[in-house]
Amino acid sequence: MAGHSKWANIKHKKERADKKKGKIFSRAAKEIITAVKEGGADPKTNAKLKLVIQKAKEANLPNDVIDRNIKKASSKDQAAYFEMTYEIYGYGGVGIIVDIMTDNKNRIASEIRISTNKCGGNIATPGAVSFNFQRKGILKISKKLAKEDELFMKVTDLGAEDFLVEDDLYTIISKAEDLHKIQNAIDVKCESSLEMIPNALIDCSDEDIDSNIKLIEFLENIDDVDAVYHNMKI
Repeated sequence: MAGHSKWANIKHKKERADKKKGKIFSRAAKEIITAVKEGGADPKTNAKLKLVIQKAKEANLPNDVIDRNIKKASSKDQAAYFEMTYEIYGYGGVGIIVDIMTDNKNRIASEIRISTNKCGGNIATPGAVSFNFQRKGILKISKKLAKEDELFMKVTDLGAEDFLVEDDLYTIISKAEDLHKIQNAIDVKCESSLEMIPNALIDCSDEDIDSNIKLIEFLENIDDVDAVYHNMKI
């Protein structure tokens, strides 16, 4: 973003945040549909549905949207969704991981190939990229909702691995299996997610950075793609 005005930076950041929010909503809707397909439309008898509804509400998905997707899932015409991961080699040895939830494996395979054909990069064999990453639990909490010292001590005692102070947020990083334990114990409204965190970052030339960003943004714009992770140092 070198050379851009402060407003351009803020605008770009907001656009990415809005896009991420849209992806979270889309993922939540797909998880609801999948849970209903697997175990029925009543959360009282479908534990998985109850869990994904709770998760959807934490992400601020409106109740009418939740209800609409439960009804939608009950239709025989509504396809089930599959979770998938693609691993890609980017420019300069950078690894890229693409988390997907789709109702059409052939369509997403075609869209991933189009991405690498247009923007470069190579599709890797499973495990070739992901061994450089670890899936971690991420909690983001507004600074307005908690005191830094108290929150730090509490989450550290609960097993959190890192505590970051960024802009108006606290970010807590934990083992994936500790995420919900920490979230329930702190009893503060927060955004939770599981994300792939790189073990180490790779230095790239400015040209490779630009090329990788182009590829990553192309991948992020695919409807069935929920998240794209990389180990590029920017």
